[in-house]
Amino acid sequence: MARKLIFVTGGVRSGKSSFAEELAMHTASITGGPLHYIAAGQASDDEMLFRIKRHQKDRDESGFNWTTWEKPTALHELSESFKQNDIILLDCLTTLLNNEFFHSESFNNREFQHELIYSIKEGIIQILNACDTLIIVSNEVLNDFLGEKSELVLTYGKLLGHLHQFITQLAEEAYLVEAGVPVKMKGEQTA
Repeated sequence: MARKLIFVTGGVRSGKSSFAEELAMHTASITGGPLHYIAAGQASDDEMLFRIKRHQKDRDESGFNWTTWEKPTALHELSESFKQNDIILLDCLTTLLNNEFFHSESFNNREFQHELIYSIKEGIIQILNACDTLIIVSNEVLNDFLGEKSELVLTYGKLLGHLHQFITQLAEEAYLVEAGVPVKMKGEQTA
């Protein structure tokens, strides 16, 4: 059975998460598959807590049943939790990488960086192989103004860019969302 990967990216507050949720619900309405939400975010401050609660409320009020998995690290550990007809939304890759990268003492070590990227890629592949559709949300963080970028931030950006290219190569569809408007960057264009 063919698996489908959809990549949704955009700037901070671009509307990408809402668009990805709509894609997941649309897919579930067609296939009848159960909806799963992998939440990589952690409530590190009041703003993040508010955003998490808002997204939870949106899913609760969507008319669809969502199973939420809180998984800020070690994505691969979830792969055996899913079935072939599941629709899975991972929100978001940027946060997942952040949780793994910046909270390690070894973030400057190239071997750690390679192992981290390998682990995330393997987690994505394992989950993709276990479900019907995997939708991955991420941020275009280096498109936003970050002031003077440190070597650490640039390294993080390179790792994220590498993951974006990997996911886009695997994806059947890829979207860039700006100001709430999704632009299809990869996949068949619909009239």
